[in-house]
Amino acid sequence: MCGIVGAVAQRNITPVLVEGLKRLEYRGYDSCGVALHVDGKLQRSRSTSRVVDLESQIGDASLQGFTGIAHTRWATHGAPVSHNAHPHFSPNDEAARIALVHNGIIENHDELRDELRALGYVFTSQTDTEVICHLVDHMYNGDLFDTVQQAVKRLHGAYAIAVFCREEPHRVVAARQGSPLIVGLGEGENFVASDAMALAGTTNQIIYLEEGDVVDLQLARAWIVDADGRAVTREVKTVHAHTGAAELGPYRHYMQKEIFEQPRVIGDTLEGVTGITPDLFGEGAAEVFKKVDRVLILACGTSYYSGMTAKYWIESVAKVQCNVEIASEYRYRDSVPHPNTLVVTISQSGETADTLAALKHARSLGMLHTLTICNVSTSAMVRECALAYITRAGVEVGVASTKAFTTQLAALFLLTLTLAQVNDKLSPDAEAEFLKEMRHLPVAIAAVLALEPQIMAWADDFARKENALFLGRGMHYPIALEGALKLKEISYIHAEAYPAGELKHGPLALVTEEMPVVTIAPNDALLEKLKSNMQEVRARGGQLYVFADVDSRITSGEGLHVIRLPEHYGLLSPILHVVALQLLAYHTALARGTDVDKPRNLAKSVTVE
Repeated sequence: MCGIVGAVAQRNITPVLVEGLKRLEYRGYDSCGVALHVDGKLQRSRSTSRVVDLESQIGDASLQGFTGIAHTRWATHGAPVSHNAHPHFSPNDEAARIALVHNGIIENHDELRDELRALGYVFTSQTDTEVICHLVDHMYNGDLFDTVQQAVKRLHGAYAIAVFCREEPHRVVAARQGSPLIVGLGEGENFVASDAMALAGTTNQIIYLEEGDVVDLQLARAWIVDADGRAVTREVKTVHAHTGAAELGPYRHYMQKEIFEQPRVIGDTLEGVTGITPDLFGEGAAEVFKKVDRVLILACGTSYYSGMTAKYWIESVAKVQCNVEIASEYRYRDSVPHPNTLVVTISQSGETADTLAALKHARSLGMLHTLTICNVSTSAMVRECALAYITRAGVEVGVASTKAFTTQLAALFLLTLTLAQVNDKLSPDAEAEFLKEMRHLPVAIAAVLALEPQIMAWADDFARKENALFLGRGMHYPIALEGALKLKEISYIHAEAYPAGELKHGPLALVTEEMPVVTIAPNDALLEKLKSNMQEVRARGGQLYVFADVDSRITSGEGLHVIRLPEHYGLLSPILHVVALQLLAYHTALARGTDVDKPRNLAKSVTVE
């Protein structure tokens, strides 16, 4: 959600800023802009189109400069229109002195706006960001670094900001509180960005700013102070961002590419796993796992559904109590903490604001055993948790998560087996069989992907609908939830998911021939119950679209459409069935002509509450 790039250099940094914005497009945005220090003045270009359109505008205006900032915005305060796009200037005229970009939300923006209006400042946007810009201008004392340190003390909320001043060429000041921000170091030039991907190909020397840090970027130095104004040294890390992973290749969309990458990334995530051992989750995991007697999973969105699936595994196989909480709800309710709880956070980006806040809340309640399942090894989530398992999904550009979800499931199944082993619930023979099945996952997923032509035929039917129901039972109920989420995210079809046994407790009233009902039908202990639920749909003229296992004895007929998955996969079946649902959502969206990779109103990395 939102992206920042900034630079000070002895060369024209416009291409660096624009390329950085392109690399941040995966986060989602609805406007973008660049501001530069040009011949003693501040100049900018803003657009409510894509970064490539902004690039054309910049080229037409011949904007070049040695100091600048750039931004992709996902609207929170104010509509996605040009006057709300970043960067913001203060004053808002030819005499502009301050340029600023901002990620996050300022909670006291109304009172600050009233104060600044009384001082004569004119506001041209509805954003909370313009408040910060005018505040910095009002407090400017000739030293931008000192001014920003003083100004951020007035801000309540979450922010990452980058700002430069007309009076101080070759200087960018940045600060963070609650939103991620990194510094990139170069030779005679320095950079700031929302994440290292923005600077891929420019520098691999990265500093991760901590809460409250303010950084002074000049040509020859990057000077950092903490929230108390004390000079600090932060570790410089060599980060090799995966630039090639962001290339589309032969696929029509990144989502399609990422769906088809799943056999490889599952294999990568499980690479080197030759046996089940707590060491898979980091140093000290063995001691932690011996102490815990329950699990609390905190996550949002798709990651929450992976946690719901893991609950079935953990309680069934490891015999450990497991609760799964929506992170944005957990931190605001009274709960009953237990010191022997393993708190597990799940996040693709590792920067999800609600999940980070929920993690901190859990720790404040005395639950100190923490583990994250995360796709970004350098993220805030990994730094905040004592233990971690890093999935190897690679860069996921499509806003609707696919490969990140299935690699999360693979990691959570490893956690399940590890807890089972620690609790003497996993025999050597069972361990060997589970590992064999996990190693076979890439082949099994590839076989599901081969069903794409059949799923495309279904998508043509779905594209003409405006509503859909998804049904699943047991550990496939969360997969039904994920399938419905995928469909609604990218096709804009209203979709809901229910445990199949709940159908007669209300949702059955919605079933008509215009309501497709997608059913996940693995050949497990609940199959016969599920068939009864399906008959309830058929009796009311509903159209059933069933993803069945090869041996589930469900055949196509009037109002009943069946696609058979190549094999039954036991406890790992959810990983296979969700791939089929991803393909259904993708091809339905394709048939409807929506923006598959950048669905409206959504962002990839949700870094605000």
